[in-house]
Amino acid sequence: MAFGWETEVPHGLLLIGLGLAGALVGSFLNVVIHRLPEMMRRRDAENEGDSDTTRYDLALPPSSCPHCGHLIRAHENIPLLSYLLLRGRCSGCRQPIALRYPLVELLGITAPLLLAGLRPIGPEMLSICIFAWFSIAIAAIDINEFLVPDDLSLPLLWLGLLIAATGLGPGAVNAIYGAVAGYMLFLAIHSIGRKLARRPVLGMGDVKLAAAIGAWVGWSGLPEALFIGCALGSIIGIGLIVLKRSQRGHPIPFGPFLVSGALAWLGLH
Repeated sequence: MAFGWETEVPHGLLLIGLGLAGALVGSFLNVVIHRLPEMMRRRDAENEGDSDTTRYDLALPPSSCPHCGHLIRAHENIPLLSYLLLRGRCSGCRQPIALRYPLVELLGITAPLLLAGLRPIGPEMLSICIFAWFSIAIAAIDINEFLVPDDLSLPLLWLGLLIAATGLGPGAVNAIYGAVAGYMLFLAIHSIGRKLARRPVLGMGDVKLAAAIGAWVGWSGLPEALFIGCALGSIIGIGLIVLKRSQRGHPIPFGPFLVSGALAWLGLH
């Protein structure tokens, strides 16, 4: 399916629009990656009776330098461009800005442009962009925190089912079967692995993420998507051990590989 105005708007202009949208989304994803884990920690503390009345969410407080507290002004918050103009340093204290910020913004831009090279620009391609942007946030948080937040994986699951219900993607029935199969398969691996290894081999966040992936790729695409993700995880994990950047038994975040496998499948099918 393609937008009716696709023949009226020059393809180059559509690509520019996608790139600009990706830049804005990438900038927002940096806020999500930085703040969501802390929001979850504060929510857990509040549930345990340790209340903090200071507002902390995706909107407030305003963005600031973690080193000196310098408030980030509008012209210092332009995706990619501000990082280059500031030469990668805070204008207040001159401490380096984490490379993660421009990298996430770059991924936010390149994801829709790469997908536009693989698929016609239309509702289905744009829906996969949404999955890609969710994936960037999930992967970054899992790398930093060893955590796949329910706040991201569950909305991704429901979005996948909703989009499938509109006739896009694998279709409603295929998506439901995929979500159930992904959840049950990874729940079994989680339970059996815990008994055999006497420690968690998969987190429940990975289980819920597998369900979300199943909703997006469907029952028919789930084996291939998970195989790609598991193969990537195995290759990278073995590589890290060989390079002695990781030890046997040391946890490696699995979320980035799961979403990478799903993205590869979605982009090519």
